[in-house]
Amino acid sequence: MHGQTARPSTHEKGIQGEERAAGYLQQHGYTILERNFRMRGGEIDIIALEGESLVFVEVKSLPHGDIDMLAAELGPRKQQKIIKTAKYYLQKHRQYNYQYIRFDVLALDVTGLEPVHHIVNAFSE
Repeated sequence: MHGQTARPSTHEKGIQGEERAAGYLQQHGYTILERNFRMRGGEIDIIALEGESLVFVEVKSLPHGDIDMLAAELGPRKQQKIIKTAKYYLQKHRQYNYQYIRFDVLALDVTGLEPVHHIVNAFSE
């Protein structure tokens, strides 16, 4: 392995993508509350506040993907997992029960889109 640098793993790329996404959101006035919130059967990449809204953010890094691949990655099953996990979060954090709830997607490096493509209100329950 002389002269070769190790390529980042998928996990490392995911962490780098989430770092970029969190930075993007903070630059746009969001307050990050949680990252990688997990429960059995689900995970939410970023949970943030923007004004009166509690925003659950899915981060997708698809450097070789396109808009169709992005849509496939965020199919109904994935959306249901995110919604279920968001409900669990709200049960545990009742102080947010009166916030507006929104589900956003940050698509990173998708061919044909800007480097950080923010889809506000990407889906709903």
